[in-house]
Amino acid sequence: MTNQNYIDQLRLPIIQSPMFIVSNARLVIASSKAGIVGSFPTANCRTLEALDQEFTEITQALGSGKDALPWAVNIIVSKMYARSNDDIELILKHKPPIVITSLGNPKEVVNKVHEYGGLVYSDVINLYHSKKAISAGVDGLILVCNGAGGHTGDLSPFAFISEVRSIFDGTIIVGGSISSGDSVLAIQALGADMAYMGTRFIATEESDATEDYKQMILNASAGDIIKSNKITGVNGNWLEQSLNNAGINPNAGGIQSTISNFKKMIMPLIKQKLKVDFDVSKASAKRWKDIFSAGQGVGSISNVPSVEDLMLELEQQYKESKNRIS
Repeated sequence: MTNQNYIDQLRLPIIQSPMFIVSNARLVIASSKAGIVGSFPTANCRTLEALDQEFTEITQALGSGKDALPWAVNIIVSKMYARSNDDIELILKHKPPIVITSLGNPKEVVNKVHEYGGLVYSDVINLYHSKKAISAGVDGLILVCNGAGGHTGDLSPFAFISEVRSIFDGTIIVGGSISSGDSVLAIQALGADMAYMGTRFIATEESDATEDYKQMILNASAGDIIKSNKITGVNGNWLEQSLNNAGINPNAGGIQSTISNFKKMIMPLIKQKLKVDFDVSKASAKRWKDIFSAGQGVGSISNVPSVEDLMLELEQQYKESKNRIS
């Protein structure tokens, strides 16, 4: 499978982003069958047996080898992630068409995935990391821009896409506040090949988000998204209502006072082994599970459709945007 070959065949140039706790085999399958690229992170499976089963379910539904519908899996390649090597072995067993790397040097993954004909995309937040990934031989870069849900970036897509395109001929995927067909067309106009859309898929029937989480997405606007590095130690975008529910008032310095107690526990864990979802026992809630993340594009989300119905909406928005500028 080549980059341009499969992108040209997609219904819309979208990767449904891999989201911790939210993404699952059902969402991946529904997204890929609907004509985009579904994805999930290996860390969503608590055991290797569960990950093996998830891979099997996806490959049975989407096919394998050159005839498979495009889908992706996201893996943490940092050596601090204790299960990295085992996850890679399962990737080599099931051969997903696309592997997305995070938090580390993708070189080893690139070499192994290219052997079976797969593509490797690496998510990056700045030009320095982009150059490192390019030197490792990745097929595409996922530019995580300001406004993205989950762990987020600081750069505007206007600046980031331009700088990366000047040094990279591969596939450029962009994430950050992309929740509509209009924004998909907009990032293409900027020079990107694909959109990385996560938050919009939280509010779908197939996602594993709780009903409270989905409703919070529907109720929120961009002003309800709080950017902070106090929850995980890395900049992330969080729904203010979930922070308030956890007893954290960011407008009154609550993040500083409530989360400061986390540091004594978090830092030793980071220095030993990266725990994907360690128990923050000194807080009234757990990150990701109770403190919910979302991107700044929440304001355009007003319903919880199936993935197929969502694609109909996105297609219509995309066409209307094209007509407005033609």
